Amino acid sequence: MSNDYNTALLLAAGLSLLASIMHLGIILVGPSWYRLFGAGERIVRAAQAGRWYPALVTAAIALVLATWGLYALSGAGVVDPLPLLRPALIAITAIYLLRGVLGPFALAGTGRSGRFIVVSSAICLLYGLVHLVGLIQVWQLLNSTG
Repeated sequence: MSNDYNTALLLAAGLSLLASIMHLGIILVGPSWYRLFGAGERIVRAAQAGRWYPALVTAAIALVLATWGLYALSGAGVVDPLPLLRPALIAITAIYLLRGVLGPFALAGTGRSGRFIVVSSAICLLYGLVHLVGLIQVWQLLNSTG
């Protein structure tokens, strides 16, 4: 791998892509994984009943996470600059950080387990911090790319 790639954004891309793949795994494995990974009981029951919307929502999340991984790869210099690269990386970083910091408050009383709320918030905070480090490192380079 070339030294021209931004390591933090490469890691950020890998984290988002891993999360995307895990969401696809949840769809494939089914209700037991919905429960394991902290979906509320309403979603678990809907998946058990063969309803379409848990898979649709989970697939949409996987697609968003994969797109975020692609943007991080673009910011890292692995793929050509994507449209609106700088604002997209700012938004992705902000969403991860806000979800990490505000998640425990926003998710309280939603039927999600305390474990899910704490673990998912910590993961999002970590992802956001990795994105932030990479974004700071490539900030000047992004002036010319969007």
